[in-house]
Amino acid sequence: MAQFDFKSLSPDTIIDGLESAGFNVDSGLLALNSYENRVYQFHDEKLTKYVTKFYRPQRWQLAQIQEEHDFSFELDEQELPIVAPLKINGTSLFEHQGYHFAVFPCRGGRIFEVDNLDQLEWMGRFVGRIHAVAAQKPFVHRPSFNIDEMLYQASNTIEQSSFVPKILHKPFFTILEQVIDVAAKQYQVKEQIRLHGDCHAGNILWRDEGPHFVDLDDCRTGPAIQDLWMMLSGDRQQQLLQIDTLLMGYEEFFSFESSQLILIESLRTMRVVNYMAWLCKRWQDPAFPRNFPWFNTEKYWEQQILMLKEQMSALQQPPLSLLPA
Repeated sequence: MAQFDFKSLSPDTIIDGLESAGFNVDSGLLALNSYENRVYQFHDEKLTKYVTKFYRPQRWQLAQIQEEHDFSFELDEQELPIVAPLKINGTSLFEHQGYHFAVFPCRGGRIFEVDNLDQLEWMGRFVGRIHAVAAQKPFVHRPSFNIDEMLYQASNTIEQSSFVPKILHKPFFTILEQVIDVAAKQYQVKEQIRLHGDCHAGNILWRDEGPHFVDLDDCRTGPAIQDLWMMLSGDRQQQLLQIDTLLMGYEEFFSFESSQLILIESLRTMRVVNYMAWLCKRWQDPAFPRNFPWFNTEKYWEQQILMLKEQMSALQQPPLSLLPA
């Protein structure tokens, strides 16, 4: 199957696949917001709602997807609010016509309020509990947060894609190289554990009983701070209060090395460089020009030059430090 090819994934193919795995589809398929995979909500004849995720071909190896599922089961067994995939006859990863997919219970919720200190402390406890389980053994197949893939290879992807306009080529790649150089030197990691990997507000749903994650599609090995820094927002003073609040809850369940705070801006650099590279790689997928029409424009790359200059400044600032007890 060609890379990025979802063209043959018709509604009939999806329904046939679900029914082959033992699920009865008694509704239409409601497409949910996902660009990397194809995700749909449906219900059965009892009006029980489910969500199915058809994985992007060739993005992950099957062993890596299964390790994601196994991590979900491990957390679920510890009564952590992770929506783990369903098993049919002991199997959670299904295949139909070359596509691999999973099915999850449908769990809704409200968006996480990043400026709500009570919710932040709760999230700190939640992530601390996850990390206490995650630290008990390593991933074998999932990748890590590393500078080779997430800085150097991502930069090469951007350069080889030819999306950067010629008139902006020199200023863009000059600042990109400088930012990568500083971030790579700053990213000195000692201890790594299994992580959620993409712990931003959009991936956290809130119910009356607290927060939950719907899946672990981007789980990787890395430093614990990766699962905390994306919940920070606002100016430096606000972020100091937020990280202190997060860690107040976190350290009830797992210890945190404050030396990891210096990694925040290098991890942010990995994220922004990878985001540009991701759009370059996925532009062949018809969903991307439709949903990101601003990407392939001169204005976009001008904005990225300014963003990278701001990121260079952030990398050179002193790291956040914990408030005195």
